[in-house]
Parts: sequence; structure tokens; C-alpha cells
Amino acid sequence: MADAKTHEGSCHCGAVAYEVDTDLEGLVECNCSHCHRKGLVLNFVSPDAFRLTAKGPQTEYLFNTHKIRHLFCDTCGVQSFARGSTADGKEMVAVNIRTLTDIEPFSWTAQRVDGRSF
Repeated sequence: MADAKTHEGSCHCGAVAYEVDTDLEGLVECNCSHCHRKGLVLNFVSPDAFRLTAKGPQTEYLFNTHKIRHLFCDTCGVQSFARGSTADGKEMVAVNIRTLTDIEPFSWTAQRVDGRSF
């Protein structure tokens, strides 16, 4: 991540806020039933690149293989991030870049992934 920058993000009400170090490369827009319905655009980073700066109450949602802990704000319902592991077992954080507060909406390009067929 040669061009990684620190970005700030939060849920809608601000109860859950974070910083993430990323170059915003490798963004994923998935068509699985979960991501599609929520409109998620994800950036996968290592846990050491992600820091919660406000940890309001969150609810965990698990589905399918239960390998990713989808966390959403109890107050406004926004999913800012999820925690889990990659296929090879490495810990990761999946950041919903739509919750970044310091980038222009639609200033990014995401690869579309057919998660529906997995």
C-alpha cells in the first residue's frame, strides 16, 4: 500500500466511528443477497490498519457460513464494517467505503463480484 492514506468514517448517527489506512484499491461490489440489499462497497484491510474511534452499541449479524461478523449500529442501523477472515484464514476487516466521510461519493471504482453464485 504505497499510497495508503488515513481515512475517517462513521455510521449515520456517528455513534460508531473509525479510521482506516488504505489506498482504496481492490474495492468490491458484491451481488450476494446481503451486500446487494445493503448497497455495500467493501475494502478489505488488515486489522492493524483499522481503528475504532467511537464504539457505540452494535449488533452482530451472521449468515451463510458465519465466518464474517457483520456489525451494525444499534441506533441508526448502518453497517460501517465487518470482521472476519479471508479464505486462507488471515484476519481482516471489511470496510464499507460508503461510510467514509472524507471522500467524494462515486469517486472510486469497484470490481463487481458474483457472490450470489458462491
